[in-house]
Amino acid sequence: MIIYGEGTAEDPWRLTTPPGSSQYEVWRDEAADPPALVVQVGKTRLSYQLRALEDASAMLRERDDWVDLGNADEGKPVKDGTLEAWARDIGNPVGGYYGLRKGYRGRFANYVGPVLELLGLAELEHKPRGNRIRARMPD
Repeated sequence: MIIYGEGTAEDPWRLTTPPGSSQYEVWRDEAADPPALVVQVGKTRLSYQLRALEDASAMLRERDDWVDLGNADEGKPVKDGTLEAWARDIGNPVGGYYGLRKGYRGRFANYVGPVLELLGLAELEHKPRGNRIRARMPD
């Protein structure tokens, strides 16, 4: 379930994680340095480089197939080839983590994946476990 907002701090997007088990709010903070995608989950705030939306979308288009999400907290191992692994890899466009707050840089796939879906950049599965994502191809 996705509940739309404007994607601002005053009117954040209200989303659910891919399995639908948790709700969270997310908004763009273009004034941050670097510009950020801010995620509020209860009392926990995470943030990712805003450019991750375009970069992840480009990566998914390049792979042209379903990609496992591979959600994991920072510091936990991730499965190779997943969206989460890409978001931490030194070979990605930012040379490592897209997450901006040390200790809270993980769970990229869990929170950014639904934003990509909301923006029409990706298709996302919503099963209890083992969800995947792929680029949304133009109609």
